[in-house]
Amino acid sequence: MAAAAKKTLAVWKFSSCDGCQLSLLDLEDELLTLAARLEIAQFLEASSATVAGPYDVSLVEGSITTPHDAERIRAVRACSRALITIGACATAGGIQALRNFADVEEFTRAVYASPDYISTLATSTPISAHVPVDFELNGCPINKRQLLEVINAYLNARRPRVRAHSVCVECKRRGTVCVMVAHGTPCLGPVTHAGCGAICPAYDRGCYGCFGPKETPNPASLDHWSGLEDRDLVRVYRTYNAAAGPFRNASEAHE
Repeated sequence: MAAAAKKTLAVWKFSSCDGCQLSLLDLEDELLTLAARLEIAQFLEASSATVAGPYDVSLVEGSITTPHDAERIRAVRACSRALITIGACATAGGIQALRNFADVEEFTRAVYASPDYISTLATSTPISAHVPVDFELNGCPINKRQLLEVINAYLNARRPRVRAHSVCVECKRRGTVCVMVAHGTPCLGPVTHAGCGAICPAYDRGCYGCFGPKETPNPASLDHWSGLEDRDLVRVYRTYNAAAGPFRNASEAHE
């Protein structure tokens, strides 16, 4: 019997720092196992060798911040049977989405000697604002084990098993005392998607919201108990996932 053809995987970079792509390379031994069923056909972070599409699965890192980005993501979608966005930039616009609350032309005038040469958009937006997305994997950067689960799921035509509970559940599982209750430390854990392993609370620091809002969060309730003033609440919600709907709405409510 002939061996089954390998599935093809493409990895694409838009406006980002490359951290989520590196999470794929960090799989190391697991990648060797995947190689038996998966051909990495496009991954410029790892190799200049490429194979023409279409591709069974595309992983997309980065947000849309330029007219060229907006054009290119449509081409990526057209050649991808499944498109998965990875990381805060691709799922929520990333840290660069802070431009959405300011004047990008003022920024370019301040930074560049000849701003007329800069071609950029007024906003930084997630991939889903431009093309249909099959699955979004949160994180800044993403959890490599969750990434492995997502790839495995699409190789086997099933839905990824990535739990949608909050960081608070991870704190309970590792036996970490709640920093809000014990120390009065402001923490976004109750409204943030799990995946990091609750690293910051384990070191007596509040959660920064790196994995974006969990499903059905309640920021208004958390704001009441945080003890923070309006200007500080605006600041804590405007970091890696500033443009994610629940975090954006929460920050705007305190302006």
